[in-house]
Amino acid sequence: MNRIQQKLQEDKKLLSIYFTAGYPQINDTVSIIEDLENNGVDMIEIGLPFSDPLADGPTIQESSTQALRNGMTTEKLFQQLKDIRKTVNIPLIIMGYFNPMLQYGVEEFCKKCEEIGIDGLIIPDLPVDVYSEKYQAVFEKYKLINVFLITPQTAEERIRFIDSVSNGFIYMVSSASVTGATSGFGSDTKDYFKRISGMNLKNPQIVGFGISDKQSFKEATEYSNGAIIGSAYIKHLTKNGVEKNIDFVKTIR
Repeated sequence: MNRIQQKLQEDKKLLSIYFTAGYPQINDTVSIIEDLENNGVDMIEIGLPFSDPLADGPTIQESSTQALRNGMTTEKLFQQLKDIRKTVNIPLIIMGYFNPMLQYGVEEFCKKCEEIGIDGLIIPDLPVDVYSEKYQAVFEKYKLINVFLITPQTAEERIRFIDSVSNGFIYMVSSASVTGATSGFGSDTKDYFKRISGMNLKNPQIVGFGISDKQSFKEATEYSNGAIIGSAYIKHLTKNGVEKNIDFVKTIR
């Protein structure tokens, strides 16, 4: 069983942290992952920086730009992670855009992910129908879970199709905007969380976008299995460097 699937069986609200590989410094990637696990994080999304990250807000865009300036590349990330499973046990997901994966070669990218112990991918600009037609067999060959995003505007028919193709969790975007930290959710967003929960999908849902503190984490996980925090953690890294991860986790739960 994939590590993501194992983690989703735990009786707890999962905390997943996103950070950009190669930020703040090029060689911070592994130490950030190890320290986050040591401080109780359940899953980690490793952002593969890209020059045109359409779904990301300014905080993550700036970290991606700096990581590229630092020299981060797909090959560099794979080199950094080659021994990660000697020290880290929690699920690791690479989140990135499809163009760098196409350039690397989709099957070669997936093969490399399996070799180093990556459990899944999140590719915001890879449509589910294209995935199911062209790439699903490759992902399954290398035991990778592909995580799809839904928004409040996603039609029920498409949500159910995503659910039928998925075998891990569904990334429930809290709004139709780009990533970024907010202070709590409005009634429309809470109704959306409740509506998706009421669909009784076979895959659990984890909420992303707009979670930054205990309150927003609690609201995001009332009807879901967990929440993903990105921009707020990147801001923490910008201010504190790779230290004080325990302080950040304590602000969430």
